[in-house]
Amino acid sequence: MSRQRVCALTDLAEDTALAVEVTEPGEPEPTPVCVVRSGGKVYAIRDECSHADVALSEGEVEDGKIECWLHGSQFDLESGKPLCLPATDPVPTYPVTVEDGDVYVDVAAASLK
Repeated sequence: MSRQRVCALTDLAEDTALAVEVTEPGEPEPTPVCVVRSGGKVYAIRDECSHADVALSEGEVEDGKIECWLHGSQFDLESGKPLCLPATDPVPTYPVTVEDGDVYVDVAAASLK
């Protein structure tokens, strides 16, 4: 596990998203990650809509889902699965741990369900 600190828990208000970049050792480019707090849980999902290649972190968060601001695709924060068109492909999600008030994400353990 190569988890990395991405923010303080206090940086995440309920039903908000935060854009961060995580650089994995040995990888040439950082991974864009959208960190979200919803329903008292913290989620990490790739910050890129699978339909239009725009930042999901700029969309609305509600009831465990995030909506792409451009075309309205919605994604489940737990699984990354699209909940409505126009997106048909899931978005990778990442394991999150909260420890001592800090949020950690492990992009090397991405899940695509």
